[in-house]
Amino acid sequence: MIFKVLYQELASEVPVREHTESMYVEAETERQVREKLKNEGFNIEYIQVLDEDHLEYEKQSEDFKVENF
Repeated sequence: MIFKVLYQELASEVPVREHTESMYVEAETERQVREKLKNEGFNIEYIQVLDEDHLEYEKQSEDFKVENF
């Protein structure tokens, strides 16, 4: 499954919508996504599993790239 992760670059940052970044991570569960990212220092705001239709929509973006951790 592909998950969309919304996060702040630094865990010490207060979440501000205008500074929120997103990335795509492949994993079986949300817990696995959190395990993969735990040493990156991100302030994870939200993790969303992408269903087939939403994934196809996200793939249309030029910024779409599945990260490998």
